[in-house]
Amino acid sequence: MAKGLLIDMDGVIYGGDILIPGADTFITRLLNENIPFTFMTNNSQRTPLEAVRKLRKLGIEVTENHIYTSAMATAKFLASQVPKGTAYVLGEGGLISSLHDHGITLVDTEPDFVVLGEGRNFTLEMVQRAVDMILAGAKFITTNRDPSPKKKGWNNLGIAATTAMIEEATGIKAFVVGKPGPVMMRSSRKHIGLETADTTVIGDTMDTDIQGGVQMGYRTILVLSGISKNEELKKYAFKPDLVVNSVNDIELPLEWWT
Repeated sequence: MAKGLLIDMDGVIYGGDILIPGADTFITRLLNENIPFTFMTNNSQRTPLEAVRKLRKLGIEVTENHIYTSAMATAKFLASQVPKGTAYVLGEGGLISSLHDHGITLVDTEPDFVVLGEGRNFTLEMVQRAVDMILAGAKFITTNRDPSPKKKGWNNLGIAATTAMIEEATGIKAFVVGKPGPVMMRSSRKHIGLETADTTVIGDTMDTDIQGGVQMGYRTILVLSGISKNEELKKYAFKPDLVVNSVNDIELPLEWWT
């Protein structure tokens, strides 16, 4: 059976708009050696094409088939729950297009689901409408629960903050699809046709990529080029199978592939 990788993007391949040294070489090797992989991202704003274009600007040539977003996982999940269902959406491009692709109709009244994704273009009035819909019986779904970086000048409130606001207003907890949740972790693996025992997650965050991988029974690699730092690992009850400074330090084939 094929061995393959689920790879986070921000903090692993790039930081903001800057390529992490060696990341392009690592991805080129995966392509040349036909190692299955997908970029697994909680970002629900970008479409796969937009993600491909960003990577291309950094010197990495992949296809849309190499991208799997929380928007894609959310749309697939909703379609499995209510085929041809309806949704009121607080979100942007990538989420809206994924829902359309899976036969979910966007509506302004009496939806089956209220779906929250990242975005800056929805208003407090729209949030209030979402609250009323949830109180009327719509199921509350959020694409992920990534926190704000809490940095001055950050141009996005953060989906965790918006989720918490709606939860407080309704008294109803959101169902979270994205990492580290099992829905996205499993869906990403199936996207590239891997079995559990043959799947390895590469990520920069203990609380999402690594935790999600451990909970699913995947192998995990933590890179220290992003959020989590080596000195923080002792506070977690779980650990990655491998810790490296960056993807440039990952030797292939992985030792557990033999």
